[in-house]
Amino acid sequence: MMLQQYVVDLHIHIGRTRSGAAVKISAAPSLTLANIIRGAASTKGIDIIGVIDCHVPEVLDEIEESIHNGEAYLLEEGGIQYTGVTLFLGTEIELLDDQGQGPIHVLVFLPTIEKMRIFSDWLAMRMKNRTLSSQRIYERTKGVQMKVRELDGLFIPAHVFTPFKSLYGKGVKFSLTEILDPDLIDAIELGLSSDTSMADQIEELHRYPYVSNSDAHSLEKMAREYQMIRMKCPTFSEFRLALKQEDGRAIIANFGLNPLLGKYHQTNCAVCGGEVDEQKCQDCGSTKLVKGVADRLQELATTSEKVVERPPYIHQIPLEFIPKLGKKTLQKLRALFGTDMNIIHHVSEEDLRSVVQPSIVRAILAAREGKLLIKAGGGGTYGKVADKDKKE
Repeated sequence: MMLQQYVVDLHIHIGRTRSGAAVKISAAPSLTLANIIRGAASTKGIDIIGVIDCHVPEVLDEIEESIHNGEAYLLEEGGIQYTGVTLFLGTEIELLDDQGQGPIHVLVFLPTIEKMRIFSDWLAMRMKNRTLSSQRIYERTKGVQMKVRELDGLFIPAHVFTPFKSLYGKGVKFSLTEILDPDLIDAIELGLSSDTSMADQIEELHRYPYVSNSDAHSLEKMAREYQMIRMKCPTFSEFRLALKQEDGRAIIANFGLNPLLGKYHQTNCAVCGGEVDEQKCQDCGSTKLVKGVADRLQELATTSEKVVERPPYIHQIPLEFIPKLGKKTLQKLRALFGTDMNIIHHVSEEDLRSVVQPSIVRAILAAREGKLLIKAGGGGTYGKVADKDKKE
């Protein structure tokens, strides 16, 4: 079988179950399993999705029902195949180590429903409410890693540089070995405010593959970050081989926000969100700060040499960031050209001009070439794409 390329987003939350019960409280109610699957295939153009609230029993029940109804089927090498998209079973959990370091968020992926049910029952004895997303587990961090390995799963620290609940933002002072077993980590998720070149300043990360995912809290946010992976077929086993770069399988490109667009890229005031100069807010004078990813990485950096061969990290601008591109125009583009992947990367300039105004066309084309001007985000507020046509 020949190797093929797949668009993969491995960090998508469920906002509500089919019955309306909350899972990720901060996520949109429209973010149901059925809507995620439909939106990934028909709107976004994603081939493989990681839904990271599959530890919830009602979610597992819905997946099993879709299999019984013939809407999906189990893949022998792991994963669930729906029409147009493959589902990987994941969960996001919160860890705090024995010494009180953390909390940090990690992603766990398991190959089968049976193994996810085993893990869910194991979690139920160690967390207060397994029907919710991103809950704290009361278990040694390395004990969690060992359980994941026992179940043939994958363990991936999530959005590792963000200021809150991340490995380097909150979990450790200098090294991941302070809290985790480095041999039981399968990949590192970069997060929205960093990219490959930034992360590679930390030498201990050179041994791991990087993944870039959306951390979607709404349907529209799916695939704002993703990776292109070369595999024989869209299965869990093939994905594991791609992380190890075996027999031609590999992550061949990461696509993500320009780090300047991330809402924690630069250090900002924790009180008013204003810009900081010499550890003090320029607007309100407060010294309470949210340390940005760029500044935190300066503290952590151990090397400036490029010694690791990585797939390219391509800065992508999601369509919702394009100035003047409203919902109605976006719907028109999707109706004519299909998925967002096609619009962002492939539709010709001539075809775009037949639908939208020239300024939007220029912005989409400039985004493809990485030439858009961006105002950096920070303190919990996303950066912005500069509107060249707007008079200051």
